[in-house]
Amino acid sequence: MMNKDLDTPIWQLTVREFIELHQNLMQRDRLDKPEAITISTSDEKYVYGIDGIAKLFSCSRATASKIKSSGKIDKAVKQYGRKIIVDVPMAIDLFGKHK
Repeated sequence: MMNKDLDTPIWQLTVREFIELHQNLMQRDRLDKPEAITISTSDEKYVYGIDGIAKLFSCSRATASKIKSSGKIDKAVKQYGRKIIVDVPMAIDLFGKHK
């Protein structure tokens, strides 16, 4: 792959060249990213609603709804009708224990 021009279209690469290119890019990305995933919680004690859970765990609303429904963070969730209040430190602790 080293002798190929950078302007070579992908469709002109062999499978071996494409795989080498992909592996090089993946290796470079792994070096750029930290190993541990950190959850930024700022200084908030509570988050509100499915959107708050999604923001807390950096996931989609659908996944946040699944997390809430799974029961993993039930002790941290208070729900009154449609209002959802989540205790951030407790939710992070509970979610970490169930992983």
